[in-house]
Amino acid sequence: MLRQKLNNLRPEEFARALHQKNGPILLDVRTPEEFQQAHLPGAINISYLTPDLWDRLEQLDRESTYFVYCRTERRSMRVCMLMQNGGFLQVYNMEGGLCAWEEAFGPVGVGSR
Repeated sequence: MLRQKLNNLRPEEFARALHQKNGPILLDVRTPEEFQQAHLPGAINISYLTPDLWDRLEQLDRESTYFVYCRTERRSMRVCMLMQNGGFLQVYNMEGGLCAWEEAFGPVGVGSR
């Protein structure tokens, strides 16, 4: 499988880009249970553990920009690599995941769905 350099953003960079007009699509790849407890506003939940992960990702527009996160970045890194190898051109991983986000900005509440 083709391996590409992973695009990582620190939580501060991630946050700035989220507020831009026509900003990125935010993907939370944690479990639905984790997502329901807390997530970033506007995030879409596509669990890394779902058996049809690739089928769900394939339905997304490959030309859009995606910001991907999980709790610690292990799952989001894997999803980012999968997306890049699958032809998605603008995929960014949040370094440190929600743990790093909360360290930078405080606790995450239940965002809008």
